[in-house]
Amino acid sequence: MADKPVRLNDLHRTSRRDFIRQAAAGTAVVGLGGALYYFASDGRTREARAETRPDGRPRLPPGQRVLEELRPMGGRPGEPSLRDFRLRVHGAVERPTVLTYADLLGMTQVEQTCDVHCVTGWSVLGAKWKGVRVSELADKVGAKGSVKHVIFEAAHGYTANVPIAEATARNVLVTYRLNGKPLPRKYGAPVRSLVPDLYFWKSAKYLTGVRFSTSDEPGYWEVRGYHNHGDPWKEERYS
Repeated sequence: MADKPVRLNDLHRTSRRDFIRQAAAGTAVVGLGGALYYFASDGRTREARAETRPDGRPRLPPGQRVLEELRPMGGRPGEPSLRDFRLRVHGAVERPTVLTYADLLGMTQVEQTCDVHCVTGWSVLGAKWKGVRVSELADKVGAKGSVKHVIFEAAHGYTANVPIAEATARNVLVTYRLNGKPLPRKYGAPVRSLVPDLYFWKSAKYLTGVRFSTSDEPGYWEVRGYHNHGDPWKEERYS
């Protein structure tokens, strides 16, 4: 990614002339949560809206603009140690298990390039992720036919609910590498979920568990007024 976030304490290094030059080049600088982040040019956003996904939908959902780099979106970090990391895979399954970080690395590794879309209106295109498919976890533990939802469990009680058919899609991962490097702490390390076809709050950071549930259990944001499903192309932002 060509552009890096500009922190507030770096602003003294950027003259007003530089700011105007960057804006003229089509890079919008927007203050977000105590830091400044670069949006891509409006032209890139228009291009993405004109592009089409294999499923026929436009690449960029309505109401979104392209951001050059993921924005950290809160969440309370959990245990940072790879040695101490544990992932419970449990619920309505035949063989509940607890996986270490090494166990995850020992499973079939998937690398994919995909876009992600935040409910606040930004999208990042073409990020490269590596991890293990949730569908493989389902096979490993023997998820029962009665399962209706996957509940992603994260540090400090955070949860996100995803229908089983979408949670076990080929592009849904338990992921720990981003753009060829270990997942940064601010983006959910050591492990997070990745559900790219739903709004990004469904991709729980600081993952601690994957629970296969026979019923729907609205998660942290869903019980606070966000949409229970969260399809960006339908703009399912709020309930």
